[in-house]
Amino acid sequence: MKIAIASDHIGFELKPIISAYVEELGHELIDYGPHSAERTDYPKYAKLVAEALIGGQVDAGILICGTGVGISIAANKVRGIRAVVCSEPYTAQMSKRHNNTNILAFGSRVIGGELAKMIVKCWLEAEFEGGRHVDRVGMIGEIEEQYLC
Repeated sequence: MKIAIASDHIGFELKPIISAYVEELGHELIDYGPHSAERTDYPKYAKLVAEALIGGQVDAGILICGTGVGISIAANKVRGIRAVVCSEPYTAQMSKRHNNTNILAFGSRVIGGELAKMIVKCWLEAEFEGGRHVDRVGMIGEIEEQYLC
């Protein structure tokens, strides 16, 4: 898979750890920034990754900020994005299996590198189950169509 990754300045230190791990797992990685630890704003990086995913340049995305919350909220403003914030592996796995999430977010102030790797691995290895979940993901899409212009 081709994976996009980005962060803000708070997530910057964790990003190379996760980047190396994703590549170690055999995935291609595209780093959308930032490329320094200078203060920056997470919405612009969330948008870059979300647009790359929707545009077909990548298959999935990983976003890192202080908590994972702000950057995931920003990504979820892009039609077709289902970003999830995870602080443990089970939620990451189930978010993919049941909700077909396409962006994983987490916080560098919440979890450390080893736990982040476990979360990433569970999320990347999980597969959407389809079945009854297809209708529910479809309902999410209908809400999105109704409210996102």
